[in-house]
Amino acid sequence: MAVHDDCKLKFLELKAKRTFRFIVFKIEEKQKQVIVEKLGEPSQTYEDFAASLPADECRYAVYDFDFVTEENCQKSRIFFIAWSPDTSRVRSKMIYASSKDRFKRELDGIQVELQATDPTEMGLDVFKSRCN
Repeated sequence: MAVHDDCKLKFLELKAKRTFRFIVFKIEEKQKQVIVEKLGEPSQTYEDFAASLPADECRYAVYDFDFVTEENCQKSRIFFIAWSPDTSRVRSKMIYASSKDRFKRELDGIQVELQATDPTEMGLDVFKSRCN
């Protein structure tokens, strides 16, 4: 599975310049490559991010999560989400599962990984609990 250069470039912008709040990636099955499907502006919220993941198709996503520590420090973590809803096609789940590690290696700087099959598995409470 090839990874389009745009995926790496946009991820670097998110990581270094915080140009985006999130990025949703899609596998183009015909071209056998991962491409950028959607970019979330820094002003967009977690709800915008969750709404951008299709209910019945797999996706990869990266989310820049801001939080405040118990010591009152502002921090952020870059989350990688493997979105694989139960209602998606079996073939699609297999392709995303088998390509995940290679794709993740292309994105240097991911701090936390989540595997989600429905929205409750990647709720804000899950993000917060994984930051500690």
